[in-house]
Amino acid sequence: MRKLYPDAAAALDGLLFDGMTICAGGFGLCGIPERLIDAIQAAGTTGLTIASNNAGIDGEGLGKLLRTRQVKKMISSYVGENKEFERQYLSGELEVEFCPQGTLAERCRAGGAGIPGFYTKTGVGTLVAEGKEVKSFDGEDYILERGIRADLSIIKGWKADEAGNLIFRKTARNFNQPMATAGKVCVAEVEEVVPVGTLDPDQVHLPGIYVKRMIVGSPYDKKIEFRTVRERPAA
Repeated sequence: MRKLYPDAAAALDGLLFDGMTICAGGFGLCGIPERLIDAIQAAGTTGLTIASNNAGIDGEGLGKLLRTRQVKKMISSYVGENKEFERQYLSGELEVEFCPQGTLAERCRAGGAGIPGFYTKTGVGTLVAEGKEVKSFDGEDYILERGIRADLSIIKGWKADEAGNLIFRKTARNFNQPMATAGKVCVAEVEEVVPVGTLDPDQVHLPGIYVKRMIVGSPYDKKIEFRTVRERPAA
């Protein structure tokens, strides 16, 4: 099965449609599938529901799709660094389903494992629990959270072999691994593709069975989400 495609547009060909649900890896600007996001923007696909920890920052990452009004709903745990995300939510232009960070990761992992729902204490007695089933275990209340399944997963990896076995680099592993398993189809962009047999099997973070299509997205510019500087101390 040929998994390597020449570019992001080719890798997404036939997969995009209006109103679809997408699981997107990354955390802030770390480990985000930049090339695939750009291709979705260029395709003009609208009415998107996107499950992602956050939406990048203004004009970068998923923030690009917010700017072009292609996103209908975000399932996220964090809004703070994206003013357009905040503005659209507060003005009622964007539906947002807030989800505690660990719960969001588990919802995607559960969806990828074929688990339709699970109970957790996180959010009990808060707005997170509104409208959700509450069940008692050993005298403690837990709320039911549904697993997330998406039409498409888009992720960013570091190195992959031609079969799609993939390694993430350090903290860029973040949400990419659970998001990858939660989609009916997973498309990965990576920095390097090596021949099958090159990678140590014990170092593989995501087995190739989950990855249906790949692109090489290099080279990348290292974008900085926060730049903090201080004056040099006087001699």
